Amino acid sequence: MDQDMIDAHHHFWWTGRHAYTWPDPVGDRFARDFTPDDLRPELARAGVKGTVLIQVLHQVGGETEECLDLSKEVDFVRGVVGWLPLADPDATSRAIERLSARGGKLVGVRHLISNEPDPRWLLQDGVLESLKLLAAAKLAFDAIPVNTAQFESVLEVTRRLPELKIVINHLGRPPLPEQGWEPWATQIARAAEHRNVSMKLSIGLDIIMRWRWSTDAVRRYSDHVLDLFSPDRVMAASNWPVILLGASYAETWNGITDLVAELSAEERRAVLGATAKRIYGL
Repeated sequence: MDQDMIDAHHHFWWTGRHAYTWPDPVGDRFARDFTPDDLRPELARAGVKGTVLIQVLHQVGGETEECLDLSKEVDFVRGVVGWLPLADPDATSRAIERLSARGGKLVGVRHLISNEPDPRWLLQDGVLESLKLLAAAKLAFDAIPVNTAQFESVLEVTRRLPELKIVINHLGRPPLPEQGWEPWATQIARAAEHRNVSMKLSIGLDIIMRWRWSTDAVRRYSDHVLDLFSPDRVMAASNWPVILLGASYAETWNGITDLVAELSAEERRAVLGATAKRIYGL
């Protein structure tokens, strides 16, 4: 396809720089470096021109700064979604200033609410104040709910902060392994009612640990999302290298392009790049 395709979600990590922890089913499969040199040939084969690099760790200093520095050096990294201490609005404000001065391509912030014991973590006063700061700075917030209660919190933030760009990761964790439907399908419909919410067409770690990629299995869920959000609020995303637990990069990207094959040319351009460009301001 003649277009500027964007992979809106991937990671890098260096095991010698940081300590990473993964759920037990992952085993030692991520116990090595995943670097720009590993991803570059995969992008070239798939025809993907640019990417959005997503943080892995929750830490002040370190990984987000490294990602921003990389975005100045690695030609295909068009934007970075980093981490900020959202529970502390003053620290978040200082971090936004510091990171903006550093340069690079900070386009959003993510906190792994999926790892928080409290499903209402997002609804703390301090976190909400920090999210208002993100909105003022025109930074997106990447949300990664993996259960109904976490999704409800995202919906509440969406309602309270209509000025905040919210990007729900990984199709909002559809019940793929169980081949289920509700309450996910209704929560997707409620999210789609808010114009400040968009969705990544990708699969998350908690699913891919125990499920091998199947384009046909994903189609029911991606169709539901595309119907309700429309292609101008859906963005293609590989979740590399996490997706390697259940598929190659080529298998994943080819699967995503197959999922949107019946859309019009303009709609395919949106999902495969234009939506990410617009929402993240790449």
